[in-house]
Amino acid sequence: MGKMIYLDNAATTPAKPEVVEAMLPYFTENFGNPSSVYEFAAKNKAAVTHARETIAQALGTNTADVYFTAGGSEADNWAIKATAEAYREKGNHIITSKIEHHAVLHTCEYLEKRGYEVTYLDVDENGCVKLEELKKAIRPTTILITIMFANNEIGTIQPIAEIGKIAKEHGILFHTDAVQAFGQLAINVEELNIDMLSASGHKLNGPKGIGFLYIRKGLKLRSFVHGGAQERHRRAGTENVPGIVGFGKAVELAMASLEERQKKETETRNYLIERVLKEVPYTRLNGDRTNRLPNNANFSFQFIEGESLLIMLDMEGICGSSGSACTSGSLDPSHVLLAIGLPHEIAHGSLRLTLSETNTIEEMDYVVEKIKEIVNKLRSMSPLYEDFIKKQEQ
Repeated sequence: MGKMIYLDNAATTPAKPEVVEAMLPYFTENFGNPSSVYEFAAKNKAAVTHARETIAQALGTNTADVYFTAGGSEADNWAIKATAEAYREKGNHIITSKIEHHAVLHTCEYLEKRGYEVTYLDVDENGCVKLEELKKAIRPTTILITIMFANNEIGTIQPIAEIGKIAKEHGILFHTDAVQAFGQLAINVEELNIDMLSASGHKLNGPKGIGFLYIRKGLKLRSFVHGGAQERHRRAGTENVPGIVGFGKAVELAMASLEERQKKETETRNYLIERVLKEVPYTRLNGDRTNRLPNNANFSFQFIEGESLLIMLDMEGICGSSGSACTSGSLDPSHVLLAIGLPHEIAHGSLRLTLSETNTIEEMDYVVEKIKEIVNKLRSMSPLYEDFIKKQEQ
């Protein structure tokens, strides 16, 4: 193809030119500290306020309920730890799922070591939380339900409206990690009964190092970062003005193109999925077939290692990611794939491809042909595959 085909948009996305253009003045001529009182700095405070308004409008909420952070992980940590601290007198029980991002799982594990109790809900074979199991898990001491909006690995969208309703009926706070969903799906926090929501700029063509936490008005969450009075006394530290401006611009662009992007990404994704499942034997799609993020395709190929597939795809100019954690130095497969019931040997042979609106059908044709070539080559070197074929022929 003579160019890189980038299919790892769930990991990060390129900042759009309009985003970079909006940010640049705030590195140089508009460098004032928003907390300063003079007019020069007031312009920067106004820019921060404008970005906050843009994000609040996208969420269907009030500007005062949006708090900027350094990213999605900080927002997740803040929501969970601050809730645990603020509502300790009411109870010490938290409900989450087994397929959450590690920013949530590791935070819950941290709290368990400090006397809190956490229920990790199972999911079905598509990665969806079982609402009846959620209801059964609720205790008089439950103070928080934290369930991600859509899974970062397999793309499955959770029944957020139903979860929000259950939480509200029981007087329990509901937090959702929407890092993958914000900018990909329409989200109205009021309609969905969401009390807290985390998001990150670099997942929707904004800059890295900037995120936000939506906190419903009236929640008594304390500061997570202590120091100055920024973010209405809830998050100390001089505001990352260029990042905030870039994030606001990225949200503006994402909301303006949402329906068009969803349509194009879904069509391209479906074309990719159908070709791979039809033309590569002993392959399965992970996650719900239709109730998934528009740009997500996650496959498991039997009799191969995902890490080898990734490396060989990279040599062909294709950027993807593996469902296996091998690439991070662990021999354990993805906790998400194990949670949906995949055995280790199949979970290890997984590939996540996440598209953008710039990807084309022509690119998908190239990707499918390379996947076929590489999977066939890897299987030809697998004794397990050879034995399997022999048994099939008997």
